[in-house]
Amino acid sequence: MTTTSSGQAHAGAPRSADHRLSMDELAAVIARDIPAGAFVNLGIGQPTKIADHLPADSGVVLHTENGMLNMGPKAEGDAVDPDLTNAGKVPVTELPGAAYFHHADSFAMMRGGHLDVCVLGAYQVAVNGDLANWHTGKPDAIPAVGGAMDLAIGAKDVYVMMTLFTRSGEPKLVPRCTYPLTGVGCVSRVYTDCGVFDVGADGVRIRQTFGIGAHELAERLSISGDSPGSM
Repeated sequence: MTTTSSGQAHAGAPRSADHRLSMDELAAVIARDIPAGAFVNLGIGQPTKIADHLPADSGVVLHTENGMLNMGPKAEGDAVDPDLTNAGKVPVTELPGAAYFHHADSFAMMRGGHLDVCVLGAYQVAVNGDLANWHTGKPDAIPAVGGAMDLAIGAKDVYVMMTLFTRSGEPKLVPRCTYPLTGVGCVSRVYTDCGVFDVGADGVRIRQTFGIGAHELAERLSISGDSPGSM
């Protein structure tokens, strides 16, 4: 069972955490951490998996930037409606009370501080909460900011869902972002296949680890601290 840096069992952790988590397992961890009744936007890509793990009685209202409130889980089989998709064009379901609105109104909700939480993917997150998720800076890369900049400054809490290391083994949680920034000091928590981290002005604190110890994880990230749980 996963423990926090203080050794306490984490109620939202998977039963077995002796391995790095798959994105589906990680989505379930994030779903358990989203406050009941929160208004939440799930970014395009892996974060949309979280919708499939939210309890039916959570009261969480999902917002999608293409103009829908109270979005449900991904649609399967006969439930697929090609006109009912999330911002990533994935077919979704609607929950009772679902509402639809203009794209501009959707962005006004995002920019106006009406969202409690957004969950975004990222190329890099800095220890102070800086976010880089729209462009790698490579000449042949296609930038794709979408609504990420609006969400990063508009949501009350910004969570990031990503793998902790690149395919070449480079950490994505870094002392300072080297990619173009999406937002400055906006991220509050980072969820990865290796662990969960709180980030911000005071640095990084490890909340949970998956398949790796806190000390080893801190060494791999090359960020030192005074205790196993802080970096």
